[in-house]
Amino acid sequence: MKSLINLFFVLFVFAAVSCATETTESTTTASAPEASAATVGQSGVQDETSNPNIVQVAVGNKDFSTLVTAVKAAGLVDALSNAGPFTVFAPTNAAFDKLPKGTVEGLLKPEKKDDLDNILSYHTYVGVLKPEILQDGATYEMVNGGKVKITKKDGKTFVNDVEIAASVPTSNGIIHVIGDVLLPK
Repeated sequence: MKSLINLFFVLFVFAAVSCATETTESTTTASAPEASAATVGQSGVQDETSNPNIVQVAVGNKDFSTLVTAVKAAGLVDALSNAGPFTVFAPTNAAFDKLPKGTVEGLLKPEKKDDLDNILSYHTYVGVLKPEILQDGATYEMVNGGKVKITKKDGKTFVNDVEIAASVPTSNGIIHVIGDVLLPK
């Protein structure tokens, strides 16, 4: 009887170890794709049939290469690729070139990520501000908490006295092209 109990005990321990190994293997197998997907994020979605989102439009336009570099450095690609909706007042490369020499390079350094995020967040509004909505004297609170003011002069629309040169609808909002970088106060 004692040897029968020992045999059951050995079988029980063997079965428990086998189950634990199978669970570990299946957990490892199951979590590997999830870990891969988590590191890719929304920016990794490939879709050639839908309208492009804000990031895809910016990436596809050589005049926004500095902005795209800044968005990547700030870690905002996935955020601006999500459903939104967002309005982005997007400075062109020429706008960034107007900043004092070394400013852009300095902001792209990892230790300046918070400053860069603050500036980029000052260019982003949660919601879609179509051109017809932008009325003279209106103010909007941007993602960083700062406010921008809309003015109209001679049929042109300005944000903080910077002219909106063009507006580009996207699948997750709208881009308003501007010729200067908006700096939070």
